[in-house]
Amino acid sequence: MPVTGGSGEEGAADGAAGGGGGSAATGALRRTLTFRDLLVYGLLFIAPMAPVGIFGALQATSHGAVTLVYLVATVAMAFTAFSYAQMVRVAPRAGSVYTYARVGLGEGAGFVAGWMAMLDYLLIPAVAYLFSGIALHALVPSVHPWVWTALAVAVTTLLNLSGVRTAARAGFAVLAMEIVVLAVFVVSAVVELIAHGAPRGWAEPLTGEGGFSAGAVLAAVSVAVLSYLGFDAIASFAEEAGGGEDGRGPGGPDRVARAVLSCLVVAGVLFAVQTYLAALLMPVSAAELAARPAEQGAAFYATADSAVGRWLQDLVAVSKAVGAAFAALAGQAAAGRLLFAMARDRRLPGAMSKVDAGSGVPRRALLGAALVTLVAAVGAARRDDGLAQLSSIVNVGALTAFGLLHASVIGWFWVRGRRGRPPLGRSGGLVGRSGELGGRSGELVGRTGEPGGGPPSVLRRAVVPLLGLAVVVAVVVEASATAQLVGGVWLVSGLVVLAVQHGGRARAGGARG
Repeated sequence: MPVTGGSGEEGAADGAAGGGGGSAATGALRRTLTFRDLLVYGLLFIAPMAPVGIFGALQATSHGAVTLVYLVATVAMAFTAFSYAQMVRVAPRAGSVYTYARVGLGEGAGFVAGWMAMLDYLLIPAVAYLFSGIALHALVPSVHPWVWTALAVAVTTLLNLSGVRTAARAGFAVLAMEIVVLAVFVVSAVVELIAHGAPRGWAEPLTGEGGFSAGAVLAAVSVAVLSYLGFDAIASFAEEAGGGEDGRGPGGPDRVARAVLSCLVVAGVLFAVQTYLAALLMPVSAAELAARPAEQGAAFYATADSAVGRWLQDLVAVSKAVGAAFAALAGQAAAGRLLFAMARDRRLPGAMSKVDAGSGVPRRALLGAALVTLVAAVGAARRDDGLAQLSSIVNVGALTAFGLLHASVIGWFWVRGRRGRPPLGRSGGLVGRSGELGGRSGELVGRTGEPGGGPPSVLRRAVVPLLGLAVVVAVVVEASATAQLVGGVWLVSGLVVLAVQHGGRARAGGARG
């Protein structure tokens, strides 16, 4: 379907919001990603062995019920995954939660959601790059961590710039390697358990040591949910999911929705299996681990070493080093799409809204994201406490954006969608009508209620997002004081930017009048 809009590159950017299949010639993102590609991006960003780094802390905090912690965390994050699946069908375009809040709550809330998500989409990859640099330095001590960190940024940025399918293929190879390493750990652990039995009760990873403590489990869940951050990045590729010309059907937004939900389920299963086996094989009790906080970070590696051998510990370490760099690749790609979407709507400098004619990716937005993560990661790598400092300030931005996502589901299905046409701009605006992608001037069309025109489902459109919002609030309350402070400062700065933009647009409108 033809897309009309502005002229030149600006019109092309507007057209990208439309339903066209997309080509470099029109400046639109290319619809080339399969379901597997989307799942790979999500699992890469999360990392199949994400619990390795925080296993010891969760084991100590939960009094030994670490596997139950991840099962509860999976259910808790399922509310957020379901809200993403609902909104990607309403607004299947790049920008993820920025777009959804813009549709469900309005322009201002959309900007705030994008601004808060931007903080984590830029800093989480920086943490992953730094972790990769530190791990590679441990293997090759003669090379400083900041050199490895910078090299990881350079390699993954080049892959992202080469095209979304090329990066997805490289990511699939790395993800396969991580799954193989995890499988080696699982098989080795099972063999050890069969040969020598478990040092503790088979049910302890689910019930805890010396009795179940709901408070201890919930406290650990507030940390464990952070392991899942990244599955939401799949929604950023909504305009690049393969499908028909209008992007609908199982090849378009439905494909993205299925990938988001599938990614969470797969990650939850992988997390539960590896933590269950590691908890059974731990050489020390959860109480002993709680009394030795300095040993909590390496608890998983120590378990692999004592139960199986040093070779497995080294294998897991190498896998984590490479996997972290490619987790950052997926994060950087998602950050680039977020910057691209906000620039296309004139919320960020317009230069970042351009799509490269050769590769079909938002090259300038990707380079901008890469530059920020490079500065943050290398700067932290040159400090002794860099990893601790950088890690302490991530996550609050994404959690705030999740909260606005849940509010957007309620806002769209119960208020704005039922009114008809939301008050959004002409370029890439959203129209509340038949649930189709397309429409005049490259507009998106979203459902206003349930199929058949009935009222919204109370369970799906109200109860689920409210439960998801409650989970998000609980996790933010449990966040570190540093994270809350940085998140608050970033929020205030975003509100200042929003006020300046609003004032500038009001003055421009007055001058035209």
